Formats: sequence, structure tokens, C-alpha cells
Amino acid sequence: MTADRPTTRATGRRRVLVSGAGVAGLALAYWLHRSGCTVTVVEKAGALRDGGYPIDVRGTATEVVRRMGLLPRVREAHIASRRCTFLRADGSAVASLSPRAVVGGAEGQDLEVRRGDLVALLHAVVRDDVDVLFGDSVDTLDQSSGPGVDVTFRRSGRRTFDLVVGADGMHSSTRESVFGPERRFHRYLGHCFALFTMANTFGLSRELVLWNTPGRAAALYAVGGDDEVHAFLTFHRPEPPSGALRNPAAWRDLVAAAFAGAGWEVPGMVDALRGAADPYFDVAGQIRMPHWSRGRVALLGDAAYAPSFLTGQGTSLALVGAYMLANSLAVHRDHRAAFAAYERDLRTFVAMNQALVDNGAATLFPTTERALEQRNTRLRDLRTMPSAPVRAAYTALDLPGIPS
Repeated sequence: MTADRPTTRATGRRRVLVSGAGVAGLALAYWLHRSGCTVTVVEKAGALRDGGYPIDVRGTATEVVRRMGLLPRVREAHIASRRCTFLRADGSAVASLSPRAVVGGAEGQDLEVRRGDLVALLHAVVRDDVDVLFGDSVDTLDQSSGPGVDVTFRRSGRRTFDLVVGADGMHSSTRESVFGPERRFHRYLGHCFALFTMANTFGLSRELVLWNTPGRAAALYAVGGDDEVHAFLTFHRPEPPSGALRNPAAWRDLVAAAFAGAGWEVPGMVDALRGAADPYFDVAGQIRMPHWSRGRVALLGDAAYAPSFLTGQGTSLALVGAYMLANSLAVHRDHRAAFAAYERDLRTFVAMNQALVDNGAATLFPTTERALEQRNTRLRDLRTMPSAPVRAAYTALDLPGIPS
């Protein structure tokens, strides 16, 4: 396998700790190793997280995957969903469209894969080159005692690294340890959601079916002809349910109350959520920070700039951010200059993608009857119009380091 690497002018081997073995962390580990760093990845889960909702790789992120030499394998894992069907409250169809007609994107270039499949591919290309500590996590970070970061792990004792990168998700413990509580940086977007898998008793295959009433939506997403489908329930709530977020019984009751009286397959979905083996509940939100680094610690992906699921760009931002951070560290030996370049070169791209929630990306989940009818009218019109154009935010960044 051949792959392009970020531009490098520096020599020497930095010792870098990456917290989080998801898309962002593993992609960063790959590029850091390629540029000569000694990389350790710590992941609190005991193994790779192989589940998760299907995710999208679009625009500039597709080029990152190509440079890693992974594009053929990601194409093999491509789900190639056939259609998105939108339903009224009574379960009747509003419109059935191709996914690209709804979200935009480049025909034959944008990719949709299971999150677990992408993580497994990334892990496969780094596992022989980086040290991955599963079932462990960072307990403390100390930058006060010298030219490095003293890290105490919960299980692996104490070690010193030149740099630490938090790629540990929207609820990042690295961010909280170094920058402060999440509430300082979290922008709530007015929706709560639950994800889980349930039996595919609906005959669905490679398609999404989305039911809406004002302020509520339920979706069944079949990524193949499997026995299971991904289920999704989301509802509008003016204020976040802070007390229920970490209480499974409380948020299950909250979801059930929000969908009381709903039609179509929703009652069965709520019942399935009660006994689901893999439920996940959270709020739709973004992370917006004035700076993504402090001292020798930087943040990456959702930990620094989560765009929310409403944009569909979280994975793409993680891949692009990993490349840009590694490239900046390869170009600049001084970590302060590297982190400054990372922010300078990536922030406009991040801002454009986060702005998608304000420029129409959230219209799949209208909160009023009027807004729902307007959305349905647009969907019906799309059946007779060309596919939506590629969104500028997907391709707005030119990656550095392309070989001549």
C-alpha cells in the first residue's frame, strides 16, 4: 500500500499521546507515525467500538482517505443506500428520494459506511506501528514540571509525553481537564435523540425511512439485508434534560413521554428501546471553542469542534482535522507554532461545516406544522429536480502536501 504523507521539514521523534481510538484518534496516529513520531493511543473501551450508526465521508475527507491508501477498502465497505422515504404522521409517504438528492454530495465520490467498519480499517493500518492501550484512560495531566506532559493513567502508571492530543469525543475528559467544564463550550441545538438497534421485521434493505410530526421524528435505517436495523428517535426540547443525560431509566422515560400517542411503528420502537442492548442517548449540540490547544495539549475532532449529527459532517471533520494537525506538527518543530497553524488553517473549514445547522441542515426535523409542510413541499419538488448540488462546506479546504 502506498500513501502520500503530510509535508515534513522537521526531524526527530516526538512522543505523542492520543486519547481516543475512534476515527479522529486513529487517523491522527497514522499520520503522526508517518511523519516520524512515536505514538501511543489510549482507549477506555476494552476493544474497538465496532457498532454505531452509519457515517459519511465526503469531499475533502475522501481525499484524506485516498492519501492513506484506504480509499479502495472504504469503497468496498460503502453501503450505497438506495432511497430515503419520508412519511407523514399516519405513515403514508410524502416522497421517496435518493440520499444524494436530500443532502447533496458528489456522485460516485461520497461514501457511507458503518462507523465500526471505518474504525477497523484505520486500526488495521496503525496497529503494528503505534502502541494502543485498550481498557485504560488518562487520570491526570500535568504540564507544570518540565518540557513535557506528565500523564497518569488509571491502569498503566505514569509516563511523560512531548504532546497530548484529546480525540475523545464531544464529552471529552481531556478538554474538561485542561480547558474546563463542557458547559463553557457546548451549544445546545434544541433536540434530544436516542440511537439503538432492533429487529428488522420491516423488510427494509439499504434504505432509510423517516417519520415526522412537528418536533418529533423516528427513523429506521437498514444498511443491508441484515436481521437488524438502526433505530433513531429524536424530539425537540427547548432546554437540555441535564438531569436525565446520565440516567438510563430517566432518559428512557423521557423518550417514551415525548412519543406518547405517536403512530406508524413508533410505539414498537419505544418498546424496543427499553430492552435494547446498545442504546445511546444524547442531545444535539456543537462544541465551539476560542482555542483548540493549551500548552502541549491540543484537541481534535468532536472534542474541539463537534458539528452535531444534524450536519452529517462529524466524521469528515475528524479525518480532515487529523491530517491538518499532523501536517502542522510535521512542518513546525515548535509545538506552539504547529498548534497555531492547525487552528489558522482549519478554523474556516470548521466554521462552514458547523454553520450547516443554521443553513438548512436541521430542516429534516421541523418543530412546527408550518415548517413541516414547507419541508414536505421541498421534498416533493426534489423528485422532479436535479440532485442537490455539492455543498461548499464539504470541499472548501485544499489540503497541503499534495505531491507534484
